[in-house]
Amino acid sequence: MKFMWRLRTAGVFLLMTLILVAIGYLIGWIFGYGLLGITVMTGVSVLISLYSYFFSKESALRANRVRLITESEEPRLYHIVQKVAKEAGLPMPEVGISPEPMPNAFATGRNPEHAAVVATQGILSLLNDDELEAVFGHEMSHVKNRDILVMSVASTVASVLTFAARMLFYSAAFGNSRDRENNGLVAVVALLTAVFVPIAALLMQLAVSRNREFLADETGARITGKPRELASALRRLEAGCQSPGNRYAEATYADMWISNPIRKRSLFASLFSTHPSTEKRCERLEKLAVELREGRVSAYRPDEDSSKSRLFFQ
Repeated sequence: MKFMWRLRTAGVFLLMTLILVAIGYLIGWIFGYGLLGITVMTGVSVLISLYSYFFSKESALRANRVRLITESEEPRLYHIVQKVAKEAGLPMPEVGISPEPMPNAFATGRNPEHAAVVATQGILSLLNDDELEAVFGHEMSHVKNRDILVMSVASTVASVLTFAARMLFYSAAFGNSRDRENNGLVAVVALLTAVFVPIAALLMQLAVSRNREFLADETGARITGKPRELASALRRLEAGCQSPGNRYAEATYADMWISNPIRKRSLFASLFSTHPSTEKRCERLEKLAVELREGRVSAYRPDEDSSKSRLFFQ
């Protein structure tokens, strides 16, 4: 298991570093700075990786106004998380509550020893205990498989890539290229970069996020033995997140939540969602419930490698 998550993490870091370095090369080429652009962007990618590794948890908690709680303050939530952590064979994470009215939950932290799970005020009043346990089974699966670090890096660097591409475009449009004879070519390259790099960064983030959500649904349902309760919770959470009262707008952290927190305002937006459709997730969970009952999918073991699917109906 450790080899698999380390390989995934290294792959995400490497691909994003290469894209940043390529943008650095373009900036150096446009303004005649040679390898300076590559050097600067390589340094930026290293700093981003280090920041994501050590501070992604604190950033996520701060951005979502999370208050860490104790057992005496929120005994219901604390005991559910404690039960799921024991079933998963993981250390007890920190437990927090976000004042967001939408019903949702997320996990954060670079590894099981530095993890936190968060519930919103909305989810605590919406779900029953079995559904809430199923939700935190999903989140503890993210913790076990170290998905949080990978997704944090992906979302952070996607934002940086978008910013860098825009800066390249503005520099080419309003700056002075040293190679005036190629100003037309410079403008075309800068425009293409500004258009396609953010799309590539988003698609890369989506590829990371959607697959990990499917696997976390599966592993979380096996941890708690409640696939149908998780499906029920996902339907109720989606309805809550799409209600007019949801004003969540932190797109950088959208992929961390169990249900897409951003209200879908168009077909285009739904196509580029950080999450698989709730319909597909529930369909898989219903099939998982059948396979668990028939013994075709094994019961969860804390020492197992949960980084790959065990389903027969892929």
